[in-house]
Parts: sequence; structure tokens; C-alpha cells
Amino acid sequence: MNVTKQSVARRAMDTAGGGESTGLLVGERRHRILDLLTKNGRVTVDELASNFAISTATIRHDLAALAATGALERTHGGALLSRDGQDYPIALKRTLHHAEKVRIAREAVGLIRDGETILLDSGTTTSEIAKQLRQMEFRSLNVITIGLNIAVILADAPWVRLIMPGGVMRPESNAFSGCMAEAAIVGLQADRLFLGADGLDPDCGVMTPHLLEAQLNAKMIAISRQVVAVADSSKLLRRNVSLIARVEQLHMLITDRSAEPAVVAELRSRGVEVRLA
Repeated sequence: MNVTKQSVARRAMDTAGGGESTGLLVGERRHRILDLLTKNGRVTVDELASNFAISTATIRHDLAALAATGALERTHGGALLSRDGQDYPIALKRTLHHAEKVRIAREAVGLIRDGETILLDSGTTTSEIAKQLRQMEFRSLNVITIGLNIAVILADAPWVRLIMPGGVMRPESNAFSGCMAEAAIVGLQADRLFLGADGLDPDCGVMTPHLLEAQLNAKMIAISRQVVAVADSSKLLRRNVSLIARVEQLHMLITDRSAEPAVVAELRSRGVEVRLA
């Protein structure tokens, strides 16, 4: 089973509205639709209507709602599981594996020391790190970030010196990238980088769907004394278009306890310290 498809199917956001009474809540029915889609790779409106004993109009409403979250792709008469390597809107990403991201962030924040300069990549896991940083008591901390959402979280923390390299923002991720951002980054230094990932495969490395962000991430690695990847277990063995770095360039990976033991063992054999939150 493809990890990308499985993760989306299990955690796709529930959208309110529509539906007939069949003993299932709307959200529960939609999760079951996604379970069938994960198992079979495709579903049809007629099959689902028969399976749940409801009208085809209600099923079409369900599929439209799920497609709006990015969890599936509509086809004539049915739906397909979303493509490998597809990037999902940040609003959807926030709902996926949230509890795991909170635990990962807690472990990550424990690494940070007063007076350090840390670099926070864009993403929903690094956003959780920022939220927890706000609750900490430091005398001073330099925070470099390419994430607008992260900057907003930390903007009024009195002990944070916030540094943003600028560039062109991609609305889907709230992340800045491009030549302006790269030029600014190379003049900085960081004690520790917390690097997000859309995919992490021991053989391929750390990946993202976006070339410009991959190029900027590579420069962020170059200026950082320690590189800590933060990624929930759904990202492991998931591949994407643009390579950020080989796993040998990582010092540590913080992931969750559902990580495949064989993947964890392989990463450790390649010199990566793996922490399970």
C-alpha cells in the first residue's frame, strides 16, 4: 500500500453537510468511502450508493466534499485516490496526523537552548514547534524562518528576534522561496535547522514537490550546524519530485511511534539519530 495514499485516506478532513440517515454520521461515512478508495484505488458512485444504501446524489455530494480537501480526485462516475507526489493545501495538512505533529514538536523544542539561533522551515509540523516555543521562557532566541504562518505565531514573543529572508511567497504553503530568499539565507548561520519534509525515503533522501523550496532548503542545510528533520511517519517511504538532501546530510529525524521499524533501522544504519515521539 502506498504510504501517501494511505495517510490521506485515513486523515482526510470531514466536511459538514449533505447526506441521508443510514445509521452513519456524515464524517464517518466519508471516512469509510476513503477506506474503500485506499483499498481499491478507485470507487464508483453507483457502487458506493449501493454499499451505503443511499442516493447517488448524496454520494456525489460526499465525493465533491472530499475532493475539495484534496483527499481524492473526481472522475466521471466516481473517484480515484490522489496522485503520488501531489501537494495538499495547508488547511488540509493541518488536520492530518495532528496529535503526532504535536508530540514531534514537543520533542524538537526540547533540543533548543537559550541564546541559540534556530532555523524553522515552513510546514505544519514546524508550525507546531513555533506554537510550543511561544509557551517557553527564554531570555533570547534568534529564529530564522521562511514560513509566513510561523512568523505570525512568533511575531509578538518578546524574547524572539525574528528574521525572515524574504522572497516570493507560495500561498499553498505560506512559504517564501526564490533567488531573493536564497541570497539572504547564505549570509546567515544557524545552530539548528528544523526541516520539514513531504517525503523521506532512505534510498532517495528528503523530498518536496516544489523545486524552488528544495533549492532554498538545501542552502538552509548548508548554513546549519545541526539538521533535524521533523516528519510524521506517513512521510516515510514517500517520494516526491524535488530532492532536498540525502539522508546522510541529516543529523536527526524526529518522527512518531508508528514509523516502520525497518525504515527506522535503515536510517540509523546510515548515521541518522531517530527519535520516536
